[in-house]
Amino acid sequence: MKKKERILTGDRPTGKLHLGHYVGSIANRVELQETYEEYILIADVQALTTNFDHPERLAQDIREVTMDNIACGVDPEISTIFLQSMIPEITELTIYFSMFTSIASLQRNPTIKQEIKALGLSDNVMYGFLGYPVSQAADITIFKANLVPVGEDQLPIIEQTREIVRKFNRMYQEVLIEPKAQVGVVGRLVGTDGLNKMSKSLGNVIYLSDGPDEISCRVSGMFTDPTKIRLNDKGHPDKCPVYIYHRGFNKNEAEVPQIKKDCLAGRLGCVECKKRLSGGLNEFLGPIREKRKKLEAHPKKIDDILIEGTKKARGIAVDTIKSVRAAMKINYFSG
Repeated sequence: MKKKERILTGDRPTGKLHLGHYVGSIANRVELQETYEEYILIADVQALTTNFDHPERLAQDIREVTMDNIACGVDPEISTIFLQSMIPEITELTIYFSMFTSIASLQRNPTIKQEIKALGLSDNVMYGFLGYPVSQAADITIFKANLVPVGEDQLPIIEQTREIVRKFNRMYQEVLIEPKAQVGVVGRLVGTDGLNKMSKSLGNVIYLSDGPDEISCRVSGMFTDPTKIRLNDKGHPDKCPVYIYHRGFNKNEAEVPQIKKDCLAGRLGCVECKKRLSGGLNEFLGPIREKRKKLEAHPKKIDDILIEGTKKARGIAVDTIKSVRAAMKINYFSG
């Protein structure tokens, strides 16, 4: 029987996950978990790049992220969910990679540049924040992942990982796998502000756990086509965030093309379009929300899933770091 290829994906635990996370990676995780050996990393160390002053929040945030993944359909009996901080071999490999990764290459990384700008850190970039791509490269390669499902904005991180792997294998020995990225159907989900990608720090999100009232409130505040001012004005749905969300989340396949047709003809107003979107999103998120409520009632089960997953993941990391040390000829006392 052919061995399954391995997937490594993950989330920074900074609170509940939102629709941007769903389209960027979670939907892929659910779809691919049957055909790949899937590992999902909860990147609690990397979460400290922006939460170093409130580390006490991580414990609950870790559980929030885990519950969101499982509620969306990730099966912990098939996929391995684990904690970054409990695998010291990741830290070791991060240090090795940092020895031959230039600061200039990190500063040029488009994802890092964009996040620095979005967070207003231009004059106060921490060492750990700038080194995020190196840390992520270690996350991916220590588990010898073949495929990394990501959002479109994370592609530069994966490309830098590939560069690091090529350099390591060329300098020492070919022991690491060069991973490939897989972008979801919607590579980048615009936030409710209609300007930026969906991001908790920008407050333009719809959470996977939001209830009907919260969904309605967030949708009612969404930006729409700025050229459609009056009810009967002809719209441009392909440029309107509300229609983009209809296309991605409205399960009524007959309604979505009709919404586009009516908007183009000036027969559908933005208020009515948003009302329909609220209904569609509530239908989409309803089953996720109900499953999550059941998980919230059993916190020990979530902890057990993480403990067992971390044990399994660490076994792979230990084997990989042994081969890395051997390739670098720093396995001083073995053999």
